[in-house]
Amino acid sequence: MRFGPRELIVLVLILAIPVASYFLVFKPQNVRIERAKGEITHKLDVLDRLRAETARNDDLMRANEEIASRIKDIESRLPSSKEVDNIIRQVSDLAVQSGLSAPAMKSNDPISMVSYKEQPLKMETSGQFDGFYTFLQEVESLKRITRMPQMKLQRDGLDGDMKVEFTLSIYFLDEKEGE
Repeated sequence: MRFGPRELIVLVLILAIPVASYFLVFKPQNVRIERAKGEITHKLDVLDRLRAETARNDDLMRANEEIASRIKDIESRLPSSKEVDNIIRQVSDLAVQSGLSAPAMKSNDPISMVSYKEQPLKMETSGQFDGFYTFLQEVESLKRITRMPQMKLQRDGLDGDMKVEFTLSIYFLDEKEGE
């Protein structure tokens, strides 16, 4: 076989076609494929995170329902503003049953909170310490929500009597705001 310039040109063309196709077709296509693989990987990561968040949303929904049920339970323990007088009478009766003198009470203005009010009552009573301790236990076991933010105990003689000044806060729902 004779190897001349024509054959050389054909040989160069035969070798140039695959090299040119690599640089003009396959290399750009590989770059696009790698870019697409990167996008797919990114989208799969985002999808995994979205699945995890969606799973968490179900947990959060259950937690919100549980919190709402607990709030309803607590609100059921809050008397209406009409029932506050009954709670005051009940506390006074507890003091007398515990052996204390009938408490003298001064009512302050109710303090408005977000969805409830707090009625602070300044109370004074006297009696034996054991009676006051029993009174505190009874107030603590009341169904309604109360607290004593301030308390002052003073000895009132040598026979074990004492004088007690305290603030009793009663939490209640205001009907006007609920309507």
